[in-house]
Amino acid sequence: MELQEVELNNAEKGQMGSKSGGVFLTWNDLWVTVSTKKGGSKSILKGLTGYARPSELLAVMGPSGCGKSTLLDSLAGRLDFSTRQSGEILINGHKQKLSYGTSAYVTQDETLLATLTVQEAVYYSAQLQLPVSMTKSEKKQIAEQTIKEMGLQDAMNTRIGGFENKGISGGEKRRLSVCMEILTRPKLLFLDEPTSGLDSAASYYVMSGISRQREGRTIIASIHQPSAEVFNLFNSLCLLSSGRTIYFGPASAAIEFFTRNGFPCPYLQNPSDHFLKTINKDFDEDIEQGSAGGRRPTEEVIDLLINSYKSSEGYHEVQSHVAEICHQGGEMLKKRSHANFKTQCLVLTRRSTVNMFRDPGYYWMRFVVYVAIALSLGSIYYNVGSNYRSIEERGLMVAFVVSFMTFMTVGGFPSFVEEMKVFQRENVNGHYGCFAFVIGNTLSSIPYVLLISLVPGAIAYFLAGFQNGFEHFIYFALVLFISMMIVESLMMNVAAIVPNFLMGIVAGAGIQGLQILSGGYFQLPSELPKILWKYPLYYMSFHKYAYQGMFKNEFEGLKFRDDMFANNHIMSGEVILRERWQAEMGHSKWVDMVILVGILILYRLVFFLIIKTKEKFVHARKTSTSILSNRSTQIMAKSLPASPLHGLTPPHDTPTNNR
Repeated sequence: MELQEVELNNAEKGQMGSKSGGVFLTWNDLWVTVSTKKGGSKSILKGLTGYARPSELLAVMGPSGCGKSTLLDSLAGRLDFSTRQSGEILINGHKQKLSYGTSAYVTQDETLLATLTVQEAVYYSAQLQLPVSMTKSEKKQIAEQTIKEMGLQDAMNTRIGGFENKGISGGEKRRLSVCMEILTRPKLLFLDEPTSGLDSAASYYVMSGISRQREGRTIIASIHQPSAEVFNLFNSLCLLSSGRTIYFGPASAAIEFFTRNGFPCPYLQNPSDHFLKTINKDFDEDIEQGSAGGRRPTEEVIDLLINSYKSSEGYHEVQSHVAEICHQGGEMLKKRSHANFKTQCLVLTRRSTVNMFRDPGYYWMRFVVYVAIALSLGSIYYNVGSNYRSIEERGLMVAFVVSFMTFMTVGGFPSFVEEMKVFQRENVNGHYGCFAFVIGNTLSSIPYVLLISLVPGAIAYFLAGFQNGFEHFIYFALVLFISMMIVESLMMNVAAIVPNFLMGIVAGAGIQGLQILSGGYFQLPSELPKILWKYPLYYMSFHKYAYQGMFKNEFEGLKFRDDMFANNHIMSGEVILRERWQAEMGHSKWVDMVILVGILILYRLVFFLIIKTKEKFVHARKTSTSILSNRSTQIMAKSLPASPLHGLTPPHDTPTNNR
């Protein structure tokens, strides 16, 4: 850890990784409400007050639906606009932004690229997050040091894995997620359900690794039902039920609080199990109170504990601690630098290229299928010749290539959705911007799309005996390449709006179906209904320009013999283009290609605008972690004691055992 801090301090001139000042986070009278379908509102959090201090691990516990994740999202500024928040959230006594590098948020969803190894994932993340002033060797050294701190050194060269391929364990994935977020030494760390879905042993290793990172750092973790060993790692405990505070204070004093109210923890029972059983009203079971208190309904028990807490000395200490922290204030958090735009583009391109190469579902399966289809096309339309029948055969083959070979590009949609999830996590945490992601994804996909355009395209083109000449083949392959890139861009837009495998594929296929129908082949342009189909769909469909460009490329300069009625009349390719395919002969095939390139650029820009708009909405919510209620800070300051309160100095010792 010391090595990492030295490197970061040198890079940021004392701004990064410094332990001279930690983060005191306070929240007072915090309410969060959501609108209901009937026009009313429902409170998720109800007047919560608390604080988190440096070098401490604060656990937020409670039954499912009690508001744990909502509290974390509120403190981190991640609530969406469908919620209404009131109250006061301050950092070091100030209203200020959670800028890049000052905080990190680890979600319970493991959004990782399954094809990368642990070392690669952390190293790529370090290259994106750490400042450009640091050398590659320094970044690699920090990445390796962080991996060791989280106990992942034995899995460094193991691929992360996913549904198809076995990789590292669930606990190692959680530690890896934490590892990637603490590279910049953030002073404030949020963890949402870090032990969800893990067994007790894996949960302990995850939480012990997190606990080791608390030195100089404020850590807040929501956790559902920790084991006794994990519970002993907590410094402070915030216990919630139905959005209300049951208990807030030292974790070691929670057992005494329940005992004092007539609900002692049974001998050799996990404290967290006892707490959750006592305050969980989902099953509406009566709770036994003391040795002679009888059994009481859970709702009544919860109200009793809440009232007991509000009338306790601990509650008033919390209020006083919050007031004193706000009064004392502290340093303003400064935004930290990360890699520049050029570095971000290069790293994202390299990482995406590796992911595409190792993921067989991204391009390699499609490549195999395309080759098989190209061989099938070549054998069916082998050496079409130049008779009257070849006119239809050339048209059919062009239509199949433009329509259905590009249509199959939807096969890479699931892989792209997974990459989008990684982007959304990294973008909301400030690792890089939207434009760098668009550039990186575009550059990394070009070699693979070019490969599956050239090889299958060459097989189909030359087996069918299309026009001789290298220029004609290159045009054919380029139109196929651009068309595939356009469909990929279309599916990227769909993924940005509908991030669901099934719905996304259905939506993308439906849009392509409409474009194919209105493209001018299956119904000639003059026969298309003018309303909707001709104007505007015909001119909006990229198939129109791909069809016409390929038709011109194939028919211009050729002569065909009309042998249908034994008259052997010779027809020129230009006549066929005008009369049979109704091609627009006022411009060349290269103009059609330029229009296709324009559509490709437009689709990529639309994708950028979609994800940029989403980013704006997210960051608009994160611009400040404080939303003032009607209660002012002056009211809190009046309750400030004359002498400093004991315990506000952040402790650096390990937490005491709670049993």
